[in-house]
Amino acid sequence: MFVVAQISDLHVNGTAEHRKRVDAVMDYLNGRCGGPRNIDALLVTGDIADEGLPEEYREAVDALATDIPVLWTLGNHDDRTAYNSVIREASCSEPVNSALRLDGLLVLTLDSSIPGRSDGYLSRGTLDWASAQIAEAGSDTPVLVAFHHPAVTIGIPFIDDRCQLDPALLAEFVEAHPNIVGCVSGHAHTPAVTTFAGRPHVVAPGVSSTLNLPFEGDDVVNTVQRPGVAFHLIDDDRRLTTHFRGIPS
Repeated sequence: MFVVAQISDLHVNGTAEHRKRVDAVMDYLNGRCGGPRNIDALLVTGDIADEGLPEEYREAVDALATDIPVLWTLGNHDDRTAYNSVIREASCSEPVNSALRLDGLLVLTLDSSIPGRSDGYLSRGTLDWASAQIAEAGSDTPVLVAFHHPAVTIGIPFIDDRCQLDPALLAEFVEAHPNIVGCVSGHAHTPAVTTFAGRPHVVAPGVSSTLNLPFEGDDVVNTVQRPGVAFHLIDDDRRLTTHFRGIPS
């Protein structure tokens, strides 16, 4: 069985409040990696920085120090140029797509951000790149696909107005690869489980805050809820099971 942890929506901004929440989550994860309690990978699914500033990414690198293999991708609060400069030490504004091939699992993070916009989109180029990664890994290898913006509405109007613009290409991609065990995203600052293109679609809780459902009150942001982490378990039958944890901070 593989264990893939996911954190999302850190909104690192230099404040003690946000850093305390990120540190609590990383302390929790780092205390559980290694040996029989091994976590195979950590997904960081966007809105790493609050304003996309280089100093925010430098803080994120420090805060996310871990021995767990980490895959990053970007959200609508991120800036590709600043991220690539700090994290990848490259001068470019290319989408941030990553692949991690474990012994029996392929994990992909795909950049659904659109520079200057709050909603998202997975381009043909990104999905073609992902298809090539899947072909190289082999059709017998299960695949977990991660991105920032949910591909479907989830019942929070603030997010449903800012999800993926046109998920038709993504649905085509998922349907073309039966070995995709599920898709996971962030952006919504709430743990949620639904389906997309006939596969599980899991939304990770937020680290920086939680967003209220319409019946939970008039305020959009809920800062009382604990920072959260998702644990995705992929078993030998290619079945995806997700557990959520709220971490005291």
